[in-house]
Amino acid sequence: MKLNLKAFALTCGLIWGIGLFCLTWWIIAFDGSSEGPNFLNRIYRGYAITPLGSVIGLVWAFFDGLVGGAVFAWLYNQLLGRFDPGPKES
Repeated sequence: MKLNLKAFALTCGLIWGIGLFCLTWWIIAFDGSSEGPNFLNRIYRGYAITPLGSVIGLVWAFFDGLVGGAVFAWLYNQLLGRFDPGPKES
């Protein structure tokens, strides 16, 4: 069964974006805001563990997940066509 490229890419983008947004607010709730360096602000320009940074991270992560999901679904569909023998005859 092939993956719907647009639907899979959109789902990955939403999950990754909302996940990063919620994770940022989780950290803010328990540890407070911080402008200090972290791993993700090296990848996503403008991201920080702040309320504004969570929105910036949401946008970056959405597009990152969108592209990653599209590449994964395309590659999956290409490999499925090569290795799937088709319906079995009985």
